[in-house]
Amino acid sequence: MSKERVLITVKTYPTLSRKYGETVCTAGVRADGSWVRIYPVPFRRLNETEQYSKYDWVDCKLVKSKTDPRPETRNPADFNELTPTGHIGTADNWRDRRKLLLKTAAVETRLQPLIDAAKANKASLAVFKPAKILEFTIEDEEREWKVAKVAEMRAKSKQVELFSDERWRETFDIIPKLPYSFSYRFTDADGRESTLQILDWEIGALFWNCVRQCEGDETAALAKVRTKYLTQFLKTDLHFFLGTTQQYHQVAPNPWVIIGVLPIPYETQRQLF
Repeated sequence: MSKERVLITVKTYPTLSRKYGETVCTAGVRADGSWVRIYPVPFRRLNETEQYSKYDWVDCKLVKSKTDPRPETRNPADFNELTPTGHIGTADNWRDRRKLLLKTAAVETRLQPLIDAAKANKASLAVFKPAKILEFTIEDEEREWKVAKVAEMRAKSKQVELFSDERWRETFDIIPKLPYSFSYRFTDADGRESTLQILDWEIGALFWNCVRQCEGDETAALAKVRTKYLTQFLKTDLHFFLGTTQQYHQVAPNPWVIIGVLPIPYETQRQLF
């Protein structure tokens, strides 16, 4: 089994798992522009030297998932291989990111073909260019993880040997649950209007950072998040990284969610010619 090289473009906000504790869905593209989802990844339990960032290259052996039917999903054969081996920066107006993500990889502009592809189990990841952003919406959510789910995760540590690496479950500091959900309402190239939730880790981290900056004032923090996503990002050539959730992949009327945003600068005249 040979290693594959993947440019990480997506890390979703952590969720709780009975088997793995806290997991992150990671996705990225290979050098040929094809997509791959690396899941599950217990990201915050990796050593600091193993914690990759967005736009890092990761070289690792990947195995076709036996439990996730989505075509791009792969399991890491060895979590210890998930170490960054390079990085694509923003030099020359994001030239290298633009070349791989918007020119080598396919960019979709219509939702219906993506919905059809998901139902046929032919695609579950994509780069998408919205025609027009209509709104950035914020909705209240439950403020805490479900008690039963946390307890079940903790309890699993008592079912293993004393010196098992499962002991982390007893003391692991679970990431705070986001008390709000964030979504974009937009139209596509067909004029179709849709609202998709944003599950990116970055928007969660932004919210908590803004809460700290605003000394706990969540209303002020949410205003800062809205300014970035609805004002600042709309000054860029905004693209979405879309993905489907395993639960709704082939069954929901529209199984796609926004798993990352790409607020890439517009190409300059010099680059075009």
